[in-house]
Amino acid sequence: MKTLYLDCGMGASGDMLTAALLELTDDPAALVAKLNGLGLPGIEYRAEPAVKCGITGTHIRVLVHGHEEGEEAAGHAHEHHSVKDLAELVATLSLPEEVRADILAVYRLLAEAESAVHGVPVEQIHFHEVGSLDAVADVTAICLLLHTLACDAILASPVHVGCGQVRCAHGLLPVPAPATAWLLRGIPTWGGEIRGELCTPTGAAILRHFVQEFGAQPPMRVEKIGYGCGTKDFPAANCLRAMLGRSGAGERDRIAELRCNLDDMSAEAIGYATQALLSAGALDVFTTPVGMKKNRPGVMLTVLCEAEMRERMAAQMLLHTTTLGVRETLCERYVLRRETETVETPYGAVRTKVSTGYGVTRRKAEFDDLARIARENGLSLAEAESAVQSALARR
Repeated sequence: MKTLYLDCGMGASGDMLTAALLELTDDPAALVAKLNGLGLPGIEYRAEPAVKCGITGTHIRVLVHGHEEGEEAAGHAHEHHSVKDLAELVATLSLPEEVRADILAVYRLLAEAESAVHGVPVEQIHFHEVGSLDAVADVTAICLLLHTLACDAILASPVHVGCGQVRCAHGLLPVPAPATAWLLRGIPTWGGEIRGELCTPTGAAILRHFVQEFGAQPPMRVEKIGYGCGTKDFPAANCLRAMLGRSGAGERDRIAELRCNLDDMSAEAIGYATQALLSAGALDVFTTPVGMKKNRPGVMLTVLCEAEMRERMAAQMLLHTTTLGVRETLCERYVLRRETETVETPYGAVRTKVSTGYGVTRRKAEFDDLARIARENGLSLAEAESAVQSALARR
């Protein structure tokens, strides 16, 4: 499984994430050129080498109308945007639809954080620091880079937030800033002794949207490492490290297991619900006999689905069954890598499923092809399978 692990031991910010991910790409210069051609008004990306505590990495500079953030002449860098303004801007960019959706989802999180902190409805939120064009540029770049890397899993370490105070548009605030703290709810964080804002609202929103799990680095074969350097100097290397590789000897993915108990549906109705759930995209649907209240026999309906589909599948369970609630468990599963080969046999071409990983290799002929061979040649299914297996053994 293609896995990205983000080491946030020195926090996370938009520019550090952008730089670290850029180093993981096959052609960073081409990606920078692509970013500069997106159509963000007045934006120019520059990737420059940087060194922090002896570690060489990349620093991303975002120029807005020719000036860096914080320069008096920039003028435009702190334009304020609402969610509606950003949606209109993103719609003009030359980006895949999935990337546009990710950008807006990240900014929706930022708007919700500002709304919670300041007590203002989301629709009335006007961004300050996180709404400036240089921040929009960071979010856009990160969403495009993650789309380009196309990882199966995105994981991260607990997030170092720093300590002390930070000055922002609203005055002097504690670290982590209130919006950052809101975005990091439920995510493991730590403060440490380094004074300063290590995790920004933009960094926190990106992590919340994309990262599936926070914790220690899992066993993985790391193939590429990227270092995104910040601008400030601290006693520790001010870098975000991104590691790209493969985890598991076979494959590992994340699924949702949804369950509900039923005691007032007929077998026909449960059968219909099962087929409807499979047609809606469930990976598997099965039933288990259970004893329920008042000693009534019942059925537990279990649905396995991709983690990101769990709300949709839960809605389908509520629609097609009589249950009043659905239980959810997120699971990690170990699976073999699967591919299909076509094998020539005396009875014609047969599709064969090949499963490998964790020291296991299996080959199994496609049932529909076996059934066809049996029908066309007057054989039993067992005889057709034996003939195909003999052909596979001679390969």
